[in-house]
Amino acid sequence: MADTDPAPTSQPLPELHTLVVGREAMACRFEVVFNAGEVPDATELGLAALDLVDSIEDRITVYRESSELACLNATAAEGWQPVAGDVVALLTQARRLHEKTGGAFDPAAGSLVRAWGFLRRQGRTPDAAMLASARERSGMAHVEIDEYAGRVRFTRPGIELNLGAIGKGWALDAVIGMLTAAGVGSVLVHGGSSSVRAVGVQGPTLPGRRGWRVGVRHPLRPGRRLATVTLVDAALGTSGSGTQFFVDRGRRLGHILDPRSGVPAEGVLSATVITPQAADADALSTALYVLGPAGLERIAPAGGDTAAILIVPARNPASVRVLTANLDPDLVEWDPGEGLEVVRVV
Repeated sequence: MADTDPAPTSQPLPELHTLVVGREAMACRFEVVFNAGEVPDATELGLAALDLVDSIEDRITVYRESSELACLNATAAEGWQPVAGDVVALLTQARRLHEKTGGAFDPAAGSLVRAWGFLRRQGRTPDAAMLASARERSGMAHVEIDEYAGRVRFTRPGIELNLGAIGKGWALDAVIGMLTAAGVGSVLVHGGSSSVRAVGVQGPTLPGRRGWRVGVRHPLRPGRRLATVTLVDAALGTSGSGTQFFVDRGRRLGHILDPRSGVPAEGVLSATVITPQAADADALSTALYVLGPAGLERIAPAGGDTAAILIVPARNPASVRVLTANLDPDLVEWDPGEGLEVVRVV
């Protein structure tokens, strides 16, 4: 779900021109945004960055049988399988996030995604037997990672890794690494607008100017921005089920599953996390959507380097309640409008 979009300053300045290089990838649009005229070979670098995204998608998608991830899913239950070093690092990072979130983020829940029909975006409610079987074949507890030998195995048949909740962010981190190594000092990259990472400054470096401004969209009002967040060498991830859902017997069921119960998470409209790495922001926003208000302190504890914005329904159906945690008030501007209640929780 695309809940964020690059935002102009509240008082647009004529010098804030950008050069955008974009391409469809990972079922969304990826864009690399440079300050116009700042990087001489920006177009070439942008295209190289998008080529990198394509190569990452080729390797970690579950929609291509030849991908490294698909091959791992097909063979890892038979014993240890060699895995490329960067993918081992990604899976290790995913395990750390799984533990940090108390299991609310679980990249080994592919069998559950398949059971609910979300793998092909054809939602359905599984019967009790199908759901029980999928839960038996789900969970990072059944994935063993040998970092030193670069290998992975599953301890139970039927386990499926699905990196959809972290893959876009991982690609953005790789792109930022490539661009900064090439000498780019300021750039914003995003995948589908819901995964964003920025470094440097939007526009010329002037006294008082910081970071890149990104809009957070209102989950109930298309076209309306809820807030504008300034990313200062940081990433932002937003999770929500506004576009991927189905209705079963009058009940709206979104595509974000609670891997602990095996059923779609409910009670949250959208969850946004701001943290240094885009892969972390993506995974943690998914986990926060699952955990709801009770997860704010776990995801974004006071004094840490992670902030969160959680949007939940208000008593008035036309309104929303916004809960924040560890959010720097100097880096966020709430858009005016009725039906918005902002509460600082942590």
